[in-house]
Amino acid sequence: MPVLVRVTGAIMEENGRIMIAKRKSGSHLAGKWEFPGGKIQAGESPADCLKREIKEELAITVRVGAFLGSSIYHYDHLSIELLAYRVYWETGDLRIRTHECVEWVPISRLVEYDFAPADVPIIEKLKNGFKEQF
Repeated sequence: MPVLVRVTGAIMEENGRIMIAKRKSGSHLAGKWEFPGGKIQAGESPADCLKREIKEELAITVRVGAFLGSSIYHYDHLSIELLAYRVYWETGDLRIRTHECVEWVPISRLVEYDFAPADVPIIEKLKNGFKEQF
């Protein structure tokens, strides 16, 4: 059975739209869209992971809010547990450091993007209930 890796995903909303990021070419799952975030390091809480990853990836400081849900996806070589949290942009000017680009997309249009498989169940949860929390 593959190793389970826990990762975080930021559900950041602005003016009714959710921020999504496109993975750079040359990276694992290149060209796929995802919610910004990353791998939880040993001894790190999911909230601390999100703060660190968003600072590294987008050069902004965030506040982590409510846990919104999770999904598990089994790749051939490993399994991913994606923990999604509501995230609030606090300070900083957005600079894209580790992705090809970011977009702000209405929840209803997220299905039009080619997401990494682990992120797809989170989109369904957004469509079916998370949206009331925004």
